[in-house]
Amino acid sequence: MEKLLTLPQVCDLLQVSPALIYKWVHYGFVPHVKIGTVLRFKESELIRWLQGRERKGRRSYRIIVV
Repeated sequence: MEKLLTLPQVCDLLQVSPALIYKWVHYGFVPHVKIGTVLRFKESELIRWLQGRERKGRRSYRIIVV
């Protein structure tokens, strides 16, 4: 069985506040497991979720000066 991460561990991994994680959980934005009243997170699912949200930068852009 995969090791589950705690809220502080996820906050360190994503570099966000616990309040933001709670908000994401409330809206179903971030994958999580709820065991009673305790939140846990599968590391592999978080990594997959992050990779799905990754965006590539533009290769080039034009600045239009008026």
